[in-house]
Amino acid sequence: MLYAFTAGTRGLARMGQETPMSPGAQISHALWIDLYRPLDSQIAAVEGLGVEVPTLADMEEIEISNRLYREDGTDVMTVVLPGITPDGGQISGPVTFILNKERLITVRHHAPRSFDTFPERADRSTAGCTTPERIFLGLIEEIVARQADLLEGIGRALDQVSAHVLGDANSEELQRALGDVGRQGELLGRIRLALLTLERALSFYDQTLSTSPQGKDLHAIVKSQIRDIGSLAVHGDFLSSRVSLSVDATLGMINLAQNDTVRIVSVVTALFLPPTLIASAYGMNFASMPELDKSWGYPFAIGLMVVSAVGTWAFFKWKNWL
Repeated sequence: MLYAFTAGTRGLARMGQETPMSPGAQISHALWIDLYRPLDSQIAAVEGLGVEVPTLADMEEIEISNRLYREDGTDVMTVVLPGITPDGGQISGPVTFILNKERLITVRHHAPRSFDTFPERADRSTAGCTTPERIFLGLIEEIVARQADLLEGIGRALDQVSAHVLGDANSEELQRALGDVGRQGELLGRIRLALLTLERALSFYDQTLSTSPQGKDLHAIVKSQIRDIGSLAVHGDFLSSRVSLSVDATLGMINLAQNDTVRIVSVVTALFLPPTLIASAYGMNFASMPELDKSWGYPFAIGLMVVSAVGTWAFFKWKNWL
């Protein structure tokens, strides 16, 4: 799909609001063109503006020379952001920003939420939305704010898990809690990767501002965003330690629950060990054995087994093992 945006009375106005942009629409006047899982015809329409659209394979290339470069006055920056696939799955995928003096073009094959929320709030960003450069920085600000929201959500989820684990959770609940912690850890890893790639992209873009007429003003905004990313990275490190602590606590509680079960089985086994020994002794088929020909032999053996079991239980109770 192809979405094109121009400056509106409030935020950014989408061209062809009723439906996604068709290839034949006048996109040359757009300040921001967003390509989401684009068709070949839509890619051709954008390339008709003199911009080469990278393929998904190019975007996934990890070489820094393919992710951050300038060509003919156009900055190409690829970052990795968490988002949602068309079938609702959570992934981290590459997003490419193609920025020149005429427009900003973004290419993505998944759906980070920031791309849906930014157009309505574009005019309220620190950079504003009057030029492609400012739209780019405003979109980065929205993305960074989204990562901050996700980190806050992870913190709340870990609070709930910790309270549940340290409460009266049973084994099944502890196993579910362990799965919840694992999912939060996976999300945290995706966020930390996003912050890393965003910082690299902003550092690269900051070096190109010397040729921009707005370079001085934009430089201050870029530095502020890099500081925000650094603060979020520190918060991410803190949450990473909390994830590790939650995993250790959950595994510890699971081990304690299993130890209780093993202890009960061990005690039951120990209680039946003396009666089993007595029954084994009287089960030996020797010719001359006392009590075998006595009428009270059977009750005597049963009573002896009961007394031995009760005596074992009393001993464990005295030692506080029960």
